[in-house]
Amino acid sequence: MWPGYLDLGTTEIRRRAAEAIDGLRDCRVCPRDCRVDRTVERPGADERVRGRQPVCRTWRLAFVGAHFAHFGEEDCLRGRRGSGTIFFSWCNLRCVFCQNCDVSQDGAGREVSAAELAALMLDLQDQGCHNINFVTPEHVVPQVLEALPIAIDRGLRLPIVYNTSSYDSLESLRAMDGIVDIYLPDFKFWDPGMAKRYTKAEDYPEAARRAVKEMHRQVGPLEVDPQSGLARRGVIVRHLVMPGGTAGTREIMRFLAREVSPETYVNIMGQYRPEHKADLYPEIARRPREEEMEDAFRAAREEGITRFDERRERPRGRRGLPVLGW
Repeated sequence: MWPGYLDLGTTEIRRRAAEAIDGLRDCRVCPRDCRVDRTVERPGADERVRGRQPVCRTWRLAFVGAHFAHFGEEDCLRGRRGSGTIFFSWCNLRCVFCQNCDVSQDGAGREVSAAELAALMLDLQDQGCHNINFVTPEHVVPQVLEALPIAIDRGLRLPIVYNTSSYDSLESLRAMDGIVDIYLPDFKFWDPGMAKRYTKAEDYPEAARRAVKEMHRQVGPLEVDPQSGLARRGVIVRHLVMPGGTAGTREIMRFLAREVSPETYVNIMGQYRPEHKADLYPEIARRPREEEMEDAFRAAREEGITRFDERRERPRGRRGLPVLGW
């Protein structure tokens, strides 16, 4: 597959990167609009931060928590050799049920330069991964843009997956236009009150609606290669079913069908489990019930969604472990 950034060219990506890095001086990379100068170095552990900190706790350099071939993504992303995920640390949301809070809230990982981030991409390509999957990139779009031309000049040729909460600014998404091949947004909550309670961002639903529309404008509905089964281009929307219908599944599906496209490819996920601070919120301190999952799929179909992610199990060896070469 021919990734879009090869048509765009490194000269244009470098131009966008320079503009985005300059914008860190008065940061509006995400909808938080912190207006903090993020061009300074990260304060040391014993240093006091003078002035405000960015909500994302990320300064001039991106923080990376892990990078590896991920076999837990959608089939059209993981394929036989895995999706090459780069997990960025910190986050611009504060989800009380976060299953990766050590990375998103505690900042596990290390700072990486542009050259080091490029090297991670190339390492994943060398491992045989099908794509480069940026996880939680909302707050580090400038750093990603800075690293990409370095990786391209050194031989990067894999499609780019932008794996996001959808709490993205339009400015950042437009900077990625022509670079991202596959957008992988969550749509967490429809109601602003629920979003405020569980993500600490009342404007999340509005930001997510804008973001998903922009992603669809750029790449359209999901296209899958008929021979390999791998995603070539398009949008995959993830929606996590929450206990008690708190996520607003029906309203989200109605929005996708009517205001984005009835061809939107949707992954309705049932793996919610109460972690992090979820036990402080009794109404979500349990797994979703089977009937709640059935209701979610029924609502999606009734609202006009027809394309759903269907996961097939990977073959397992004698000890019950997935076969890595599958």
